[in-house]
Amino acid sequence: MQTDNEDKREFFRIQDQMVLDFKPIDGPDADLGSQHGVLFDLLTEMHLLDYESQHLLRQISERDRALAQYLKIINKRMDLLGKTLAIELSGDFGEPMDVTISEGGLSFESSEAYPVDSWLALRMILLPAPLGLALPVRVLRCDRNDRNEGWTLAVNFDVLTDAQRQLLARHILQKQAQEIRAAKSTERNSE
Repeated sequence: MQTDNEDKREFFRIQDQMVLDFKPIDGPDADLGSQHGVLFDLLTEMHLLDYESQHLLRQISERDRALAQYLKIINKRMDLLGKTLAIELSGDFGEPMDVTISEGGLSFESSEAYPVDSWLALRMILLPAPLGLALPVRVLRCDRNDRNEGWTLAVNFDVLTDAQRQLLARHILQKQAQEIRAAKSTERNSE
């Protein structure tokens, strides 16, 4: 049984908005049952390839600027395809919702309660990247929300692959940098 101290993840958390879809499953090895599973995997793989190729693009840029520029254009085309795919996927899930996310887990509002230590198949589209992930999560907490209109779920990413964890960490760092830039811009504008 989890204690409150064990629920405190040692990862940096951010407030974010994302499109979520989730349903109960038997355990972490269960089929996620997603008709969109292949598309989520494709979005994830596209982001990983982009991340892994950045250092190569910098090396090419040092030797051949024209080739590097061409490869950047190809990369932008791939990004546009990924964004179009994510927009199509997110249309099936509904509106983005407010969440708290870290590399270790996620907290969000739900209209239904789920038992602690039960498993959910979670499909999420992180915005504005967009990055799609489909993975099993374990329910850590399920508390009545402040408005008594639903539940606040806290779930743990117990079975993330290294690649999925890397993509989440990258998204969190980018979001944090974006918030810092926005705060500095607001500060400069108010002076």
